[in-house]
Amino acid sequence: MKRKNLFLSGALIFAMLGASATFADTKPVLSGKPYQKPAETKPLDTSLPEDTESELPELGDVSQTVLTPLDEQRIGVEIMRDVSVSDDVVQDIEVIDYLQGLGNRLVAASDDKNQTFNFFVVLDPSINAFALPGHVIGVHTGLLLATNSESELASVLGHEIGHETQHHMARMLAKQKTDTFKNIAGIAVALLVSRANPQLTSGALATASAAGVQRELDYTREHEREADRVGLTIMANAGFDPRAMPAFFTTLQRGTRFSEGTAPSFLRTHPLTTERIADVENRVETMPYKQVPDSLNFQLIRAKLRANSGLAQTQIDQFQDNIKEGRFANESAEHYGLAVAMLRKNDVAGASNQLKWLRANTIKNPLIETLAARIEVAHNNPKTAAAQYGAGLSLFPTHRALIYGYADHYLAIKQPDKAIELVQSKQNLYPNDAYFYEVLAKAYTAKGKSLLSYQAQSESYYRQYNLKKAVEQMEFAAKAKDGSFYEKSIVEARLKELKRQQDNEKPV
Repeated sequence: MKRKNLFLSGALIFAMLGASATFADTKPVLSGKPYQKPAETKPLDTSLPEDTESELPELGDVSQTVLTPLDEQRIGVEIMRDVSVSDDVVQDIEVIDYLQGLGNRLVAASDDKNQTFNFFVVLDPSINAFALPGHVIGVHTGLLLATNSESELASVLGHEIGHETQHHMARMLAKQKTDTFKNIAGIAVALLVSRANPQLTSGALATASAAGVQRELDYTREHEREADRVGLTIMANAGFDPRAMPAFFTTLQRGTRFSEGTAPSFLRTHPLTTERIADVENRVETMPYKQVPDSLNFQLIRAKLRANSGLAQTQIDQFQDNIKEGRFANESAEHYGLAVAMLRKNDVAGASNQLKWLRANTIKNPLIETLAARIEVAHNNPKTAAAQYGAGLSLFPTHRALIYGYADHYLAIKQPDKAIELVQSKQNLYPNDAYFYEVLAKAYTAKGKSLLSYQAQSESYYRQYNLKKAVEQMEFAAKAKDGSFYEKSIVEARLKELKRQQDNEKPV
């Protein structure tokens, strides 16, 4: 079993326990910050009319005794450790930053605004999203593509944030009176088995308390309704249209089965009931109407996901047909997606033509500036590529895709000093960015600086939640023969700190 798939089992743990909202459907066309120790949370204010408020289950303090903030931290770190290196997770920094930015906007509108949430995108065409312990929320590419507006996407994220703020995982475990980590680990193993050999799933899950999960369906339906109500409040406070939630329910009504069709029936998430739909529809009727236009980034990110899925030529044909027939929500997004797909096919001339259209018809945007730089790199014109990266960063100095691309460009043309200078000038913006340290490690290696290279690689592993490798690389740095007295002192102090953390770390 490869550890890179472990997070996917974790992603379905919450679904099995019933505290996840899953939006599974038929197949459509297809690092952020490390986890920080959560502060003491308080339940989100979900004040309801007197006739419905009594329907909510009592939270009380029992949830915090079953799954403490420290427990959640440990589980969250394990999840993000696998997310950071998984081939099943979108590692495109523009997609990551878009979703994290949208999620942060919603979290800021909740009563848990001081919490750090981590959002990530799973390469999966099913319409699905899930919340996990440790303030971790995953979204499938299928869901991003199925949403008809940014407000619809915000409604799903708001719902998942609601699961987190209301401690639904802890409440489920408290009701079941199970051993938290034993239960989670058992289900994780079962789901790992199911991915490798579906025929063994049933027997494996029998040892993971799956039968007990089935008995909790009534309780977890209440979780879903509560998360809907909290999510509506969050998205409205964040400036989105709350009517997008019932609108998206029409998409969800098409079905709730897993796209792969191999999971047993009791792994399926709860159906979208008419009662739940009616509850949300009644609530939004009392809320003020607002028209909220989609951001251009929302449309471009969705086009990019489409362009990078399946066969490049298939996507090229689809984008061209859409443009010809006028089938699009945003014409600029279609031309952008077409350019990305053409670049995949090494049709640099075609991509350049689409870029010309975008330049003439679209406002300045960092994703388009990054595309322009990539096209120059594909043209094998390093001077023009460097000029484009520089121009893009002058307009959008915090856009990480431009920073990454420019740093990689300097490494490719063997100018490690410029790569180091660029990264160090931006690290204050993203102090927990693992890739920045990866670039530094490569640049210092090119300069023959062993201590600094090992040190940077250690910090990169640390930000990928891999403490074992971080310690190993820092030990290499401590043994390096080069480096000044000052640099050696920093390395030795950091090594002690990492080892102290390693000693205190307990397996989840």
